[in-house]
Amino acid sequence: MSVRLAIVAGARPQFIKYGPINQAFDAKGIQQLLVHTGQHYDEAMSDLFFDQLELPQPNYNLGICDSSHGDMAGRMMIKLEEIFLSEKIDGVLVFGDTNSTLAAALVAAKIDGLDLIHVEAGLRSYNRKMPEEINRVITDHVSNLRFCPTGVSVANLEKEGLVEGVHLVGDVMYDATLSNVQKAPPLETIFRQLDFKEENYVLATVHRAENTDDPQRLVEILDYIEEHAEAPVLMPMHPRTKKRIQEYGLEVENMHVVDPVGYLEMITLLENAETIYTDSGGMQKEAYFLRTPCVTLRDETEWVETINCGWNRLWSVPDYQNRLEITEYGSGNAAQIVVDIICRHFKDRGRSL
Repeated sequence: MSVRLAIVAGARPQFIKYGPINQAFDAKGIQQLLVHTGQHYDEAMSDLFFDQLELPQPNYNLGICDSSHGDMAGRMMIKLEEIFLSEKIDGVLVFGDTNSTLAAALVAAKIDGLDLIHVEAGLRSYNRKMPEEINRVITDHVSNLRFCPTGVSVANLEKEGLVEGVHLVGDVMYDATLSNVQKAPPLETIFRQLDFKEENYVLATVHRAENTDDPQRLVEILDYIEEHAEAPVLMPMHPRTKKRIQEYGLEVENMHVVDPVGYLEMITLLENAETIYTDSGGMQKEAYFLRTPCVTLRDETEWVETINCGWNRLWSVPDYQNRLEITEYGSGNAAQIVVDIICRHFKDRGRSL
């Protein structure tokens, strides 16, 4: 019997991670049912990724976005349950720690005989005030297969009693970066589009609720960037951040603010920046992949190896640690390892993909 596998994604980093996973499945001739929850609703932050990363169009697009965490997750769960049951799904693959991840995980865990597969398992910031932390902890605890990018993430799971179905595979986002950096447009082309002409510049992104939903915190973040940036600041502004700035009546001065850019454009901007100031977990890693120093605009990070190896620092820490290479992210074949293990998992149960 053939396994029917659903992929659930809905946010920018998940599209990026799905790219190499999709290629690895395609190389084996394995079909997937792609469900796009719609969590990222801005065209530049969702639809454009499908074009740039040459991803298949979703089989389902739920269009659920722009509401509270509970409302989004609840509506996603209702729709996903209908899809998993009507399509007779046997396995669900999720990425990371978003509301889309949590919703799919909870539904999958309650359907008898359905296996949940978590790519990027074991990450911990140990800050339970972050919704992402709650999402990733719950997802890990109801998963059947847990794919970890680093030894630290494996150790985190072991501390919580999770040792079965845990696999150290490297980082699929590293796969994506290696694959797509050659496709990225030249800096001059992007600068013309953005009307930005600085030879040296700093890149900045802010989007997390913990930084944008508190006006005092957001002001502190923006002031910090302006005060510490050693070159002109280019900020592709997330829709949530733009909305909050308007609501709070704030003005962003001394920064070149632009609309969100595509993934390939962001690779070029990040590769050529002097430094990046960001609260994005994914961009902390991408900065390392492209060897760009990073300042994380948070009080902790789940990507502790980027701190320990000197390529990243928290904004509360004045200096970087000694710079070392990070070997645990692998050599660009993490997605292939993931797909091979998934195939063996179902084969051991007398099923094929």
